[in-house]
Amino acid sequence: MFTYLQGKLRQRTRALDETTEAGFTLIELLVVIVILGILSAIVVFSVRGINDKGQESACKTDKSTIQTAEEAYFASGGRGAYGKMADLVGGGFLSNASDWYDVTLDGAKYDIEPRTDVTPNPCK
Repeated sequence: MFTYLQGKLRQRTRALDETTEAGFTLIELLVVIVILGILSAIVVFSVRGINDKGQESACKTDKSTIQTAEEAYFASGGRGAYGKMADLVGGGFLSNASDWYDVTLDGAKYDIEPRTDVTPNPCK
């Protein structure tokens, strides 16, 4: 049915199809690399602020824990007074002293302030 020339033409067409499907071209690889670079840059910039939010949350939690310990110290045993950080730890109201905050007493009032001797202090 086929002539000799048609058979040779089919053989060459098959050979061309097999070589063109052998791998990726340089342009295709470069496009993929550029797309991956753009996606990684987007991820890096979106994740960068997560650490700051976590640190801010840790500061709020630490301050809240100290406030709760102060209230428990004030209410326990009829003391009727606020205590310093050492009193809170010694009385068992805190497991350890805060690295970021210090308790200051002014008469019957207390205040929780960021420590100035710790650098860098993230809780300012």
